[in-house]
Amino acid sequence: MKLPDEYINKMKKLLGEEYEAYEKSLDLPRACGLRANTLKISPEELKNIMDIELEEVRWCDTGFYYSPEERPGKNPLYYAGLYYIQEPSAMCAAGLLPLYPGDRVLDLCAAPGGKSTQAAAKLKGQGIIVSNDISASRCRALVKNTELCGVPNAVVANETPERLAEKFPGFFTKIIIDAPCSGEGMFRKDPEAVKSWTGYKSEVCTSLQRDILKNGAKLLAEDGIMSYSTCTFSPEENEGIIKEFLESHPEFELFEVDKSLGFENGRAEAVKGGRELEKCGRLFPHKVKGEGHFLALLHKTRGEVPSEIVPIKSPNKKQLADFYDFCGEYLKCSIEGYFEIHGTSLFKIPLGVDFGGIRLKRSGLYLGELKKNRFEPSQAFAMTLTPDMVKNVISFPIGDKRIISYLKGESFVTGGGEGWSLVCIDKYPLGWGKVQKGRMKNKYLSGWVMQ
Repeated sequence: MKLPDEYINKMKKLLGEEYEAYEKSLDLPRACGLRANTLKISPEELKNIMDIELEEVRWCDTGFYYSPEERPGKNPLYYAGLYYIQEPSAMCAAGLLPLYPGDRVLDLCAAPGGKSTQAAAKLKGQGIIVSNDISASRCRALVKNTELCGVPNAVVANETPERLAEKFPGFFTKIIIDAPCSGEGMFRKDPEAVKSWTGYKSEVCTSLQRDILKNGAKLLAEDGIMSYSTCTFSPEENEGIIKEFLESHPEFELFEVDKSLGFENGRAEAVKGGRELEKCGRLFPHKVKGEGHFLALLHKTRGEVPSEIVPIKSPNKKQLADFYDFCGEYLKCSIEGYFEIHGTSLFKIPLGVDFGGIRLKRSGLYLGELKKNRFEPSQAFAMTLTPDMVKNVISFPIGDKRIISYLKGESFVTGGGEGWSLVCIDKYPLGWGKVQKGRMKNKYLSGWVMQ
């Protein structure tokens, strides 16, 4: 791989005698990874049903390596949301952030959704995950991946960090910042990143990083934790940014990144910083199976306690009558919580949080459409259910050819009850079908268009 001379000199200064090993690593095959979605399946179960060899990722207890020759994105199990395909090193930011059910989590630079879906799995449907990206176009993938993984308590926002900080000061107990950066750690994975490096040098990125961290500090509650990560080697964007942040935010301290998992100490000497910066962690591609990554865990020791939630006012029972009729006819469970209606679209709002004044792509779980005298459920709703929650279920064993037919949008003859049915691979939902006179009308992907 041809590298810019300026970059070579920079890395030689950072790595010293290790530079040659680093340079050789760029010509090796990149590491490929996927992560079990524990909202649906345990890592052990996933390993048992996948027909490819999987090897554990040290810094992520739900992550696996797979061979570059494999194509897990074409496996029907992927469309059941059982796993998320993610670069192994990128799993560390949410993987090492201590997240618990009930946390209020903000992923500030979230697209395409790897870290958000990882955090959501740890929440187990409790609390809230706000996945934000400033790019409206990138939010499309964020919505799709959130819904594919069956996240029931997500909000997808398309807002600036400044606006969020104005609306929700001290609201979040955990924040994920995967900051925009010069991308030096991704050169092996994406050769195009090498070509664009001169246009995205550290001095271009650091102002963005400072601003995002500053607003993250405002958004975080007292005793909250914020993970800051990049996929660059640049000390200016890593230890330098953290050093500057700590100097201007004395209410924060660093937590140690667990070095037994394959991380090296932060390079404090590269920015003339104190040994505190060694608590940060670095992953190098010549030392681990993964691309370059930096991680810092920032603890807010004092500040605002989490602000109280003043919930929205839900629609009345008459407005929701068709939805409740659908639930009574086709579900074995009740769907409770706070709801909002936008036009004809019905959403379930996590914790009932009012997001008025914030640009949203999803205000909560998109349940479906309130048509005239009927309710049509969404694909997103289907992905949050399990067969034991639904009265009519059409389940195909893994390997059944009809699964591919369903994913292609084809309809076919089937048994089972009339009306709406949850279509599954084994016990894992894929979407809806509507049975009429023994023939299933395919409803796969209906409702996945952005609202």
